[in-house]
Amino acid sequence: MIAIRSPSDFWAGLLFIFFGSLFLYHARGMDFGSALRMGPSFFPIILSGLLVLIGIVTIVRSVIVGGEPITKFALKGMLAITAAGLLFAVLVRGAGIIFAVPALTLISAAASERFHWRTALIMATILTIFCGVVFVYGLGVPMPVIGTWFVE
Repeated sequence: MIAIRSPSDFWAGLLFIFFGSLFLYHARGMDFGSALRMGPSFFPIILSGLLVLIGIVTIVRSVIVGGEPITKFALKGMLAITAAGLLFAVLVRGAGIIFAVPALTLISAAASERFHWRTALIMATILTIFCGVVFVYGLGVPMPVIGTWFVE
């Protein structure tokens, strides 16, 4: 029988394979296209395939390389990350990225046991500027910098 030496890697690999397979299944009905004329399922299939491959490698690694056992279920972190993503989705249109990105960053940082306000505020500032410059101005993604809740 094969012994799992790193349970956390094993379960992470299973999750990667599950989600990769799920998205591969959902993308199967769309046109794939080619590298020159990509169809709507080109990137989902490529990324899902890579996720499945990463999952397989992670499971193989869990048998070969030892790792830490799964100790406790990090409910606080899981809830904070989920809440951060949901709050970002709610805030991004109405408040704009100037409020949504810092909220996402600060709540996500609070999920860590090594959370420090100063570091989190610096990271929130850097990420907000980065997202504004790269996504809004550089790539032209239609996200408001300041949302409709504050500007008429």
